[in-house]
Amino acid sequence: MAQSARTRTPMLDVAYESSGPADGLPVLLLHGFPYDVRSFDGVVALVNAAGIRTIVPWLRGYGDTQFLSANTLRSGEQAALGQDLLELLDALRIRKAVLAGYDWGGRAAYVVSALWPQRVAGLVSCTGYNIQDLANSHRPADPAQEARLWYQYYFHTERGRNGLIEKRREISRLLWKMWSPNWVFDDATFDRTAGSFDNQDFVDVVIHSYRHRTGNVAGDPRYAAVEARLAAQPDIHVPAVNLHGAADGVTPVGRSEAHGRHFTAAYQRRVLENVGHNVPQEAPQAFADAILQLCKDASA
Repeated sequence: MAQSARTRTPMLDVAYESSGPADGLPVLLLHGFPYDVRSFDGVVALVNAAGIRTIVPWLRGYGDTQFLSANTLRSGEQAALGQDLLELLDALRIRKAVLAGYDWGGRAAYVVSALWPQRVAGLVSCTGYNIQDLANSHRPADPAQEARLWYQYYFHTERGRNGLIEKRREISRLLWKMWSPNWVFDDATFDRTAGSFDNQDFVDVVIHSYRHRTGNVAGDPRYAAVEARLAAQPDIHVPAVNLHGAADGVTPVGRSEAHGRHFTAAYQRRVLENVGHNVPQEAPQAFADAILQLCKDASA
């Protein structure tokens, strides 16, 4: 059974759930927007049953994870998410782990895998290499893809900020449906996650994330050195499995086809039929299988 716990990093009081045996190679499971740790309930059960420890944190701005200082910029930039993950590994005294995530959580895992590969035994991610190329963020995508990103442009406006303040549940539920058109979830499933969006910093972190990635707000100077390293679009030098839902409504499956060039170690891309954006919750067995393969390879 998962145990709720907390730990402090230099910036955050991180809430997380931990389960499985305390010894052995740990697996960190990292959620995206607009989701939370409940995405991994099915994965956790399968991974724990195989005798492997799991740690599932709420990202900054979600659930009970809190900033330590009122003066800290509520940044949602990729460098902040990656640094948070590295500092969480340090706080938990984890020398090396398998990192598994999607969306924002996958990006955090990519950042650590790219910049601090000695801390990573393997990487499971979704929709391909997603370290943001900020220098080229002004270049338009094809119109169909731009249309899929409507919510990002909405959040660039004060109308969008107010919408997220007043209608965060309605927006999030709509995105769940649009991004995972074949996933049938009930009110109880959504409600178990939606409470995490009541975090007092949720809106500020989300708005900053989407405005920063297009160069419309400055990042936190604390992360400038990390962002400078990410600007080189670094390769991934750890074993990796990329899962891409064939029915993903925000990132079409073809967009990850050429991403293998970023991986220098063992790399697999697996397309999951009828699965959308929230891969671990829609296809927990496939997500767990990828984790277990990397754990097995790491211990061989």
